[in-house]
Amino acid sequence: MSAYQGASHTDLALRDWQPFAGSADADLLPELGTLTSRSRDLARNDGLMAGGIQTHRDNIVGAVLRLSAIPDYRLLGWAPEKAREWGNKVEAHFRSWAETTDCDAARTLDLLGLTVLALGGEMVNGDAVAIPKWLPRPDSPWSTRISVIESDRLETPPHMMGAARIRHGVEFDREGAPVAYHFRGAHPGDALHLRGDEAQDLHRWERVPAFTPWGRRRVVHLHAKERTGQSRGKPIVSAVMREFHMAGRYAQNELQASLANSLVAAFLESDLDQESAGALFGEDPRGQWAQSVKQAQSIGKLQGAAVIPLPVGAKMTSFTPGRPNVAFEAFMLAVERRIAAGMNLPYELFAKDFSRVNYSSARAALLEAWRYFHGRRRWLTTTWLKPIYELWLEEAVNAGVIEAPDFYANRYAYTRCRFVFGGKGWVDPVKEITAAKLRLEIGVSTLEQECAEQGLDWEEVMHQQRLEAQCRRDHGLPEPGATTWMVNTANQSGEGVDGDDGAEDRRNGEGAGADRDRKGPGQ
Repeated sequence: MSAYQGASHTDLALRDWQPFAGSADADLLPELGTLTSRSRDLARNDGLMAGGIQTHRDNIVGAVLRLSAIPDYRLLGWAPEKAREWGNKVEAHFRSWAETTDCDAARTLDLLGLTVLALGGEMVNGDAVAIPKWLPRPDSPWSTRISVIESDRLETPPHMMGAARIRHGVEFDREGAPVAYHFRGAHPGDALHLRGDEAQDLHRWERVPAFTPWGRRRVVHLHAKERTGQSRGKPIVSAVMREFHMAGRYAQNELQASLANSLVAAFLESDLDQESAGALFGEDPRGQWAQSVKQAQSIGKLQGAAVIPLPVGAKMTSFTPGRPNVAFEAFMLAVERRIAAGMNLPYELFAKDFSRVNYSSARAALLEAWRYFHGRRRWLTTTWLKPIYELWLEEAVNAGVIEAPDFYANRYAYTRCRFVFGGKGWVDPVKEITAAKLRLEIGVSTLEQECAEQGLDWEEVMHQQRLEAQCRRDHGLPEPGATTWMVNTANQSGEGVDGDDGAEDRRNGEGAGADRDRKGPGQ
């Protein structure tokens, strides 16, 4: 008898279930190549997989990526006003690098594009790797560039296969911290396409230290760690890859069967035996058969109210196909819910199907999804965006663009930051704007938090509001708001608004509660 039923070796349902208890790397690394290639195939050819990956990109990063520099002014001994002024200056200079292709070694993407590319690579391949490079250019004030490479090139050299503390291209110290990364000179998948010197890169490896002697990062390795001692990441669909593949094949087979069945409308059947059918064609069976076939072919060109000529001794039997399968939708729904759970998405968001839910259900599903997205945003900031920001800030400080006394001694205080991503949107704008207003009024939220939820910078919003308010005053326009506009219009015309009988009383200050409002509460 086992204390835990799940550990029983005699239970008929469990006795053949004896998985190997390996370490994180022992379980993952021997099979990482297979998982990665299958994950890529799904991303290329399965619509659900492609849509799920895009959903993650849209909700984790979105179309906005903005730095919010918040130096720890207490550690630096600054006043809060100085810290805010310093942060605003850093943000402006950072935008000149991150919102242009100056940040990309290939001069193709801005930082938002590089981040989306890295996130997609991590989800499909399990890892995303970037190498910061120092590449001065005459047309750019910055020299720090980010070179994103395929994680397949992160591989252990053949002559180091038996070396200790090197796992799939990552070299560790005794404490498990990465000290170097080994990269193949070219992608192994290009073996059939490279010629000359490029082909030789397939057999060359480069060892890149994780950090310089003074602490500058040399490699940014984006991967999600699930177990202690895990050296590499795994594709996001690893747990549901089998279901993904089988569901895709099942849907494809059902579609092919339905298409084949749709090409058949009816069958022609004959009740004649073989001898009678032979005598029917007489001495010229070929000619008679051709005439019979011609009659049968004419049935395939039926028009409305047509008279159908049938061959002698034949009758037409309608064809009732068994496709589409009536249980197909229910079965696929159950499978897709299982796959959605494996990808950490509510089914409604995974399948883009909100037809079966009301507002409360949709909001509950999205709230659950956003718990996951917020966690992924924090992880992406910590392991990808903040290291990149530190690289740029170090250059800006050394170039004298940003003043940061004792930068290396106070690296954490200077590099403390947040990143604003794309807004999550609203299910019901009226309800959610009202909720945001109440949160601000009772003090459980701030304008910064509410703006960040929508991918906005609160200071930019306030500056824009000030400009618009001044412009309205210059043009003699009232403050924004439908109610204010309608009441002012009624005051000018001397008429009520939308049949409001109390408009005249309010203009004269004689409406209900006017005396109370004039005296103030408690008088």
